[in-house]
Amino acid sequence: MNLSREMSFDSAAAPPPSIALEDAPLTPFHLRVTFAGTGGQFSDGFVLGIIGIALAIATPQLHLNAVWLGILGAASLAGLFAGSLFAGPFVDRFGRRALFNYDMALFAIISVAQFWVSSPAQLLVLRLLLGITLGFDYVVSKALVVEYSPRRMRGRLLSWLAIAWALGYVSAYVVGYVLKDHGPDVWRLMLLSSAVPAAVVFLFRVRIPESPLWLQRKGRTVEALAIIHDNIGPNVHLNHSVDAVPQAANTGSATSVFSRKWRMRLFIACFFYMCLVIPYFSLGTFSPMVFDSLHIKDKFLAGLIYNVFLLVGTIAGAMIVDRISRRAFLLSGFFISAVLLASLSFGAHLPGVAIVGLFAVFACVLSGTNNLCFLYPQELFSTEVRATALGFAVAASRIGSAVTTFLFPSIVAIYGGQAAVYLCVAVLAIGGVVCAFWAPETSRASLES
Repeated sequence: MNLSREMSFDSAAAPPPSIALEDAPLTPFHLRVTFAGTGGQFSDGFVLGIIGIALAIATPQLHLNAVWLGILGAASLAGLFAGSLFAGPFVDRFGRRALFNYDMALFAIISVAQFWVSSPAQLLVLRLLLGITLGFDYVVSKALVVEYSPRRMRGRLLSWLAIAWALGYVSAYVVGYVLKDHGPDVWRLMLLSSAVPAAVVFLFRVRIPESPLWLQRKGRTVEALAIIHDNIGPNVHLNHSVDAVPQAANTGSATSVFSRKWRMRLFIACFFYMCLVIPYFSLGTFSPMVFDSLHIKDKFLAGLIYNVFLLVGTIAGAMIVDRISRRAFLLSGFFISAVLLASLSFGAHLPGVAIVGLFAVFACVLSGTNNLCFLYPQELFSTEVRATALGFAVAASRIGSAVTTFLFPSIVAIYGGQAAVYLCVAVLAIGGVVCAFWAPETSRASLES
């Protein structure tokens, strides 16, 4: 009996077993970091989602033609291209925290300034600046959240960023839909409204600490362990083998990701990302125009349905992302989306309800697959080049979507909505074929492998 008591006492006094950061249990701190990241994504989605319906209302006052509609619709995406290219090498060299803590404050200030624009050129400048700030946040928020996420929860936590983005995108359309009949100047209020979520997010971000994985890569292991022990648990440790990796002078630079080790993965990250977001932004931004060209009676209501199903699909994707392989998710998303959209080539012979219904199912599948844009590119790379590679992937996706979004109104005006649909079908089919040949599986990979 005494021996039993002694063994029980020793067992109770034994410290908890040491556990790696990637295998740590989920804690409130993980949720706090994820929430801070999702807030930025909500703001990102909101500012991109509000522009389509705002431009539809502002067209008479700003005297916008198809060219100006395309330029303004694509401006933030073009700014994203520049911002993400700068942000990637910056956060790999100087850390994640500086941009993550303060970029939303800048975002809110620029959003407010949109209220006073009096010409398309002024709005263009502000939309470009917003896009650059979005480029910062696309890179840094994803990098920081994934580097804190436990491996078994990585897909679901990163999917919350995708859900937040879709929720922001859809919320913007809902806000626009509710406000659209409240006077000719209501578009100014629509554009200004994106400052509200950004300001709230800023307050949640200012105390988020630096990424321990980045600190370890820079030889600052003591700081990294202090952050882990204070916020996640005293028995959580870093991957000690990473310390032995020599830090080259150009680590995290643009040239690193073009090395033989990374260039094929960089190509896949850029190409799949671009092929998914081209139809997402093109059809989402100008859905009222597409539905109008397909003779849908209430184009704004049809656009609202389309956007709501974007959110539904993102939530559904979050539920399955950790349950199937990344490759299976990616390929099925590309090919099913292409088939659904191709069926709309018979749009002239379908009733309006069927057209809107097919678009809704397509939106659900496409946005569910879009969860991988928040997760897959980061699993393809290790910490020393992750943000740089993600910057290139975001840049490639945004320059592709900016070009097609710029051309989209003209394509619809000249060739009709079905021609624009054909373009998106081709992009999805090509993306699926390329990924079938070269996209690797990453669901069980370590962030440092």
